[in-house]
Amino acid sequence: MTRVASLGGMAALVLSAWTLAPQVTGDASVFGVAAMAAEAAQPAAAAKAGPVIRQIVVEGNQRIERETVLSYMAFREGMPYDAGQIDGSLKTLFATGLFADIGIRRDGDKLIISVVENPIINRVAYEGNSAIKEEDLNNEVQLKPRTIYTRAKVQADVTRVIELYRRGGRFAATVEPKVIRLPQNRVDLVFEINEGPKTKIAAITFLGNKEFSDGTLREVISTSESSWWKFFSSSDSYDPDRLTYDRELLRRFYLSKGFADFRVVSAVADLSRDNSSFHITFTVEEGEVYSFGKVAIKTNLEKLNKEELEALIKTKSGDTYNATLIDKSTDALTFAAGAQGYAFAQVRPRVERNREKRLVDMTYTISEGPRVYVERINISGNSRTLDRVIRRQMKLVEGDAFNKVLLDKSEKNIRGLQYFSKVDVSQQPGSASDQTIVNVAVQEQSTGSLSLSFGFSSVDSAIVGLSLNERNFLGRGLQLGSSVSLSRRQQLIQFHYTDPYFLDRDLVGGIDIFGSETNYQDQASFDSRTTGFGFRFGFPLSDNSRFLARYQLRREEIRNVTTTDPIIKDAEGQETRSIVGYDYYLDNRDDPVDPKGGWDLLFSQDFAGLGGTVRYLSTQVLAHSYLEVADGFVASQRFDLGVIKGIGEQVRLNDRFFKGGTDFRGFKSGGIGPRSISFNNAIGAEVYAFGTTEMTFPNGLPEALGISTSVFVDYGVIGKAEDSTNAGLFEDKIAPRVSTGLSLNWKSPFGPVRLDFAKVLIDEPYDQREAFRFSAGTSF
Repeated sequence: MTRVASLGGMAALVLSAWTLAPQVTGDASVFGVAAMAAEAAQPAAAAKAGPVIRQIVVEGNQRIERETVLSYMAFREGMPYDAGQIDGSLKTLFATGLFADIGIRRDGDKLIISVVENPIINRVAYEGNSAIKEEDLNNEVQLKPRTIYTRAKVQADVTRVIELYRRGGRFAATVEPKVIRLPQNRVDLVFEINEGPKTKIAAITFLGNKEFSDGTLREVISTSESSWWKFFSSSDSYDPDRLTYDRELLRRFYLSKGFADFRVVSAVADLSRDNSSFHITFTVEEGEVYSFGKVAIKTNLEKLNKEELEALIKTKSGDTYNATLIDKSTDALTFAAGAQGYAFAQVRPRVERNREKRLVDMTYTISEGPRVYVERINISGNSRTLDRVIRRQMKLVEGDAFNKVLLDKSEKNIRGLQYFSKVDVSQQPGSASDQTIVNVAVQEQSTGSLSLSFGFSSVDSAIVGLSLNERNFLGRGLQLGSSVSLSRRQQLIQFHYTDPYFLDRDLVGGIDIFGSETNYQDQASFDSRTTGFGFRFGFPLSDNSRFLARYQLRREEIRNVTTTDPIIKDAEGQETRSIVGYDYYLDNRDDPVDPKGGWDLLFSQDFAGLGGTVRYLSTQVLAHSYLEVADGFVASQRFDLGVIKGIGEQVRLNDRFFKGGTDFRGFKSGGIGPRSISFNNAIGAEVYAFGTTEMTFPNGLPEALGISTSVFVDYGVIGKAEDSTNAGLFEDKIAPRVSTGLSLNWKSPFGPVRLDFAKVLIDEPYDQREAFRFSAGTSF
């Protein structure tokens, strides 16, 4: 007779093993039955010990050795049968996760252990996934090929996959695991995924706001309501982390407007019954508006001049409270102290709030902090750009004394690469009190561009151009570019290569190869062919200035002259130009990507005559200045000047300046400057001086659209074409030109798009106008 135990008058309790059902099972239901049986037998077993176990037999094991099963048993051959030990052994075996079913029975002095092994996973596959790549799903799922299958693990992975989809804004996603049985106790595990639509934001509402409307506050936060035109945006998908960030954005906004007591009471996201959309509600307490009261500086550092420091403070007594100005004042004071040699200076702003008078008194305490050294610099987020490309922009290295000024410069340098859409440099305590860890977190952006340009005027037809550029080739910071233009006006092939850290030093090296055929028939009744090559070499002069030397050898030919204009006919033929030049660049902008203050200057000179058949000296100056006059309003000023002078000879036609188009909006390319009287051909200028005053302003459109607007005024003079042979045959008045208009810039998903609408206010009768210009491009 087959029994689990013989218990003196009680019916035998048989523990039979459950077999693996058509759907693989791995739960502990058998264990429950076996355990209940063992517990029922335990009192009797305690009263009377069972027979001695002479032999232990393991049945049903395929991959798992008998000794492995026995190693989990609390009893051995030769020990008396004990129900309590069987109970413990069952629990231990089930806890291994190796078995789908376990049964233990006694047959005389034999103890038979029957097991059904959990299958081995042969393959994990996914069906129905398109929004999330299979690689990302594999990284999330814990079950892998050649691991043990259990239901508990499958359900855990289903939960992980669903959570992954929810983080991507798909709260309606469902995952159904399927098991395909294979020979040799193997299974294929297939996750059938129904991704469903993205769960959008149906509405965002605010409660408790009195001073600012819901519409104004929606522009402050990063989350946005769903709209038809946001098909390329992810801001209208629900993200709990983004909601937390929005609370901080609201806090910063109110604190910048004087609401020192502001707080976000709650931010609640309610999911609709059909899981298709969220309704987000922010509850806020605005409080009262405060003003700055007394503002003072306290310091015992001898080299610091309080009067000079007070001029740097942005928080002025009587002004509306603004927490952003406190941060800017702290940074300015820290920078000033660092510039005076106090590398470890600490600036602590102390805020004293007078709720009755609604005043905030400010005291900036500047002290020499403890010496701190850089223990480690961590760089994250650079999935493409090599670490060394980022590290060489750092003004600090491991082991250096920490310096806030140098850290700020390092962040500015990294942003100036324009390889990253976001750069965040932060600190955290190191392994010791005098150590700090610098964390550099970046977010890669497209550094390649495929640009398409299109221009239109009432005089000329459409002009199309195409260029391909990569500013971070192979993630090494190398710059490659090529331009191909097959328009009616120009056929251009150009290639350039630049290594910004030539020979692994802070040196710039590059080469250029080019060839072009340009149709000037509409402007000057001739075609121009140019071929050549050049190379460049540069190095820094200071932290914010660089020097670049260059050489270029090119052959130029004026051909296909279709006019009897003597000025053009005299220029027909081929010339060789051997040009040595240099650039000096000085950058004092506050931000190299989106400047709102400061200025920059580029001074260039070219000398032709080191060989070749042409001799001249050309000088050009380009300068910009920026000033944020109010929140969102940035005024900019641009100056562009150029002079070319022949050395012992007249300046050739195609060495002169042909201006217009993007250089001076409102006029077509080559549309301003000296022109022949009888034939209306542009002959180029030898002197020009242009200026642009522009104001970028908020346009009321959602920031998610990425559209900026500006109004501009372009003005300047151009002229002086010396030609003693053909004097009197052309018009050349160094007279003022003025145009004004509106520019629209859109950071579209396809790349930058720009539209210029211009109205000419002052011109000369022989100038050629252009009312509209359009340019667009894409990035990769």
